[in-house]
Amino acid sequence: MTERGTFITFEGGEGCGKSTQARRLAEALERNGIEVLSTREPGGTVLSEKIRGLLKDETEDPPCDRGELLLFLAARAQLVANVIAPALEAGKWVVSDRFRDSTLAYQGYGRGLPLDFLDQANDFACNSLKSDLTILLDVPPEIAAERMRAREAATGTSADRIELAGGDFHARLRRGFMELAAADSGRVTVIDASGNEDEVWERVWKSVKRFL
Repeated sequence: MTERGTFITFEGGEGCGKSTQARRLAEALERNGIEVLSTREPGGTVLSEKIRGLLKDETEDPPCDRGELLLFLAARAQLVANVIAPALEAGKWVVSDRFRDSTLAYQGYGRGLPLDFLDQANDFACNSLKSDLTILLDVPPEIAAERMRAREAATGTSADRIELAGGDFHARLRRGFMELAAADSGRVTVIDASGNEDEVWERVWKSVKRFL
């Protein structure tokens, strides 16, 4: 019987460096002979990537808060059923850029939807799946804003709908992530992400090595 794989997720506010650190972790695990599947939320399947576009882009008819929640959950349900769960069952490690904690932080603390309901909705969408380790990258808002400006200048892109939600929203978001981490410290590791990429990576790798 194949041993179940390990599920690691990255969380944090905008500009915290999740995508970069998730990529570096997947590469490091592969160098250690581990088969890794990398994915992101929302996204990771054909349907989920289409939903990502609906959630990220500015439109004349943006989703209301409840509609936004349901779109995120639909994308997650598809990703878990068709990608994450089969990979874990096959013994692969899965590294995901965001997962269910983002719903609690963004739609709960950020949008003000009830946390108890969101937890139940998360369980339904992902068949009660939780990560083995969640790495929460925490960065002060001024550093995050500077990083996002630099990214936009380098890539020629502009901030998306959620990134433009405002300072109060992002302050609630950061507080929410920290409260979620404190409530589940056995699963969630908070890492100071205010340093340079290599400094943050050293902290990430130290937190993961115990699973090897």
